[in-house]
Amino acid sequence: MELLTEEILYQKSSQELTALLYEGIMTNLEESIELINAKNFIEANKKLQKANDILERLGVGLKYEAGPIAEQFDTLYNYMASQIIEANLRKDQQLIKNVLQLIQPIAEAWNEIVRKQVHTQSGNTKKVLAYENSIMRKNY
Repeated sequence: MELLTEEILYQKSSQELTALLYEGIMTNLEESIELINAKNFIEANKKLQKANDILERLGVGLKYEAGPIAEQFDTLYNYMASQIIEANLRKDQQLIKNVLQLIQPIAEAWNEIVRKQVHTQSGNTKKVLAYENSIMRKNY
């Protein structure tokens, strides 16, 4: 994960920020597995709590006017959060891996959507700029 400054964060779209949140969850979960293997339970606890904090932020950001998909994501986020809490209590790596298996395809799909949006937006931006340039030439 790249080092993010406040300035870089302000330049990101909400979709890009969501992608970063998904990446943050996965990174914290993967690191917690390594820390559990190393018997560093205090740091593993911190990583799992951080993953849950990020899930909470994702849940807060849901737009329920979008319809049933928002409710389904809310249910999924709550399930993953409960699994992370259980994994943290038991230091159960398999539960953490199960959550990773749930979040990875979502993150991959989200990243694909963001890539397509950026591609489409850059194409549309070029068209708008070309149009504006042709208008400016005609007026002068």
